[in-house]
Amino acid sequence: MPTTTPQPAITATGLRKSFGDKVVLDRVDLHVPPGSIFALLGPNGAGKTTTVKILTTLIRADAGTARIAGHDLATDPNGVRAAIGVTGQFSAVDNLLTGAENLLLMADLHHLGRTEARQRVAHLLERFDLVEAGRKPASTYSGGMRRRLDLAMTLVGSPRVIFLDEPTTGLDPRSRRDMWQIVRELVAEGVTIFLTTQYLEEADQLADRIAVLDHGRLVAEGTADELKRRMPGGHVRLKFTDQRALDSAVHVLGRQASRDSDALTLRVPGDGSLRSLKPLIDRLDQGRVEVAELTVHTPDLDDVFLALTGTPDTPATRTPKHEKAAIR
Repeated sequence: MPTTTPQPAITATGLRKSFGDKVVLDRVDLHVPPGSIFALLGPNGAGKTTTVKILTTLIRADAGTARIAGHDLATDPNGVRAAIGVTGQFSAVDNLLTGAENLLLMADLHHLGRTEARQRVAHLLERFDLVEAGRKPASTYSGGMRRRLDLAMTLVGSPRVIFLDEPTTGLDPRSRRDMWQIVRELVAEGVTIFLTTQYLEEADQLADRIAVLDHGRLVAEGTADELKRRMPGGHVRLKFTDQRALDSAVHVLGRQASRDSDALTLRVPGDGSLRSLKPLIDRLDQGRVEVAELTVHTPDLDDVFLALTGTPDTPATRTPKHEKAAIR
């Protein structure tokens, strides 16, 4: 039987948005497969939150088209709203209500019956480790507890696509990692996550694909490893047990290797890909050079971010279209 390609969770073509004379989004294209985590990175003012607001029907684009979970953004906004959940930068939790009451309020907004609502609330309180806290006012919650409750409220309607707009801002490292684990579990259940974040480590840890937005335009897109390999400075570090092995490696590899005799290491430029590693290893093997340790060093997402984004007033040098396409 012929196999069918899963319908994308999010597609957008040519999204544009201006506020007065300021262009905030300039022909943004997006493609997010179902059951994946897509991270949108960019400096403050790059257009990340505007993108989320457009895709979640909060504001209209000036031009372009988009489909969310199979629903056209322009012609079926109610269908989009029924399929998505949104957790914004600022908590939507009502401090005067208990955790359970916040969840029941969301259940009422989703028109769940009394029995279903109570079952759903009990399940979410347990899932997010808020059973005991659920009886207390939200004003007594820590930052991490509030974010967990906020996400639990988003899940009351069982959304297929969840937009997380900087969900871990202000959280301590433990609470941030707890949130990461929750996100991974959601994706394992088939939920699609559209994530914006200021924490590059967060995108590196979570995202299947990353897009970089700068001054309203997408300047790069790919996996974290693909983006890192585009930056200069990647290398393979070879460590040897003795000077003789080091000398043999220098003889085999020649001028391409940078030598550190004291540390018994060689540094060989490379992007860390299998395509570049295989010939290096083959040459060492043919020369019968014993390597004690091989490590690959690539630039991190901080390097990618700084190279691809400009100052608040000046965009970075744009990525040529043929280079951008090559990493998709």
